[in-house]
Amino acid sequence: MLAAIMLVVLAGCAGPARKAPVEDRSPVAKAPAAAEPAASAAEAAPKPLPGIENAGKPGYYTVKPGDTLLRISLEQGQNWRDLVRWNNLENPNLLEVGQVLRVVPPVADAGSATARAVPGAGRVESRPLDAKAASAPASGSTAAASAPVATAATSPTGPPPSVGAVASPAPGTAAPPAPAAANAPREAGEDLVWAWPAAGAVVAGFDEGRNKGLTITGKAGDPVLAAGDGRVVYAGSSLRGYGNLVIIKHNDIYLTAYAHNQVLLVKDDQIVRRGQKIAEMGSTDAERVQLHFEIRRQGRPVDPAKLLPPR
Repeated sequence: MLAAIMLVVLAGCAGPARKAPVEDRSPVAKAPAAAEPAASAAEAAPKPLPGIENAGKPGYYTVKPGDTLLRISLEQGQNWRDLVRWNNLENPNLLEVGQVLRVVPPVADAGSATARAVPGAGRVESRPLDAKAASAPASGSTAAASAPVATAATSPTGPPPSVGAVASPAPGTAAPPAPAAANAPREAGEDLVWAWPAAGAVVAGFDEGRNKGLTITGKAGDPVLAAGDGRVVYAGSSLRGYGNLVIIKHNDIYLTAYAHNQVLLVKDDQIVRRGQKIAEMGSTDAERVQLHFEIRRQGRPVDPAKLLPPR
């Protein structure tokens, strides 16, 4: 009996084996969605630099490595607060290389700056540079002088030439000499009364390539005086190489800089008068006690010795 049972069991085992159902767990490749590549490409695209659409235009400046807002404002002859306002800068300490800044006032802007953020020597990100903004175009008077003048010969049927127009001389006659040009009026703001900022000896003169002003020696604590009436647009030590620095804006044309001071006696936005004591001479960021004095005309350094009165 036991043998018969064993035979039945063996016969059942010898039959065809059933396969267990297999679950396919391999990942199924999905067809890429059409929107995904476009979205990722948009995320990967670099964000345009602020103001890049104005690169190369007159009145705009492209930020270079090492620039700070304070240095740009000094070199452009502007108040750094105005640059903050004109460019809607949220953080004046954070500039990007290649960013383009407006450095001349908008046409409708005749007011002074009201922003209060303090610029520093913030680091800038490295990005490809664009060309520096081109210089301002010729003035309207120059353009008018270069325009062609209508003459009776070119407009025989038209009205007679206006007063001052140059008519063609009659054949065989010499052209009359040109009248002497009247002296052009001086630009508003040029007639400043200057004063020496310190009484010491000048030990280094102006050299635009190496010394953008005058170096005047003295003793620590000697008075540093405002060279003209104006408003303090900066008093601090954020501009590397200048130490404790005072910058005074005298008008839309001129500003002056007083560097390496020991003590500053004025603050931002303060009105000062010519000859007023604004600092004490020192040696901050310098090898010896000295005053580095600059006069900048529309941001460009000029020789102070040509503007200061003779001693």
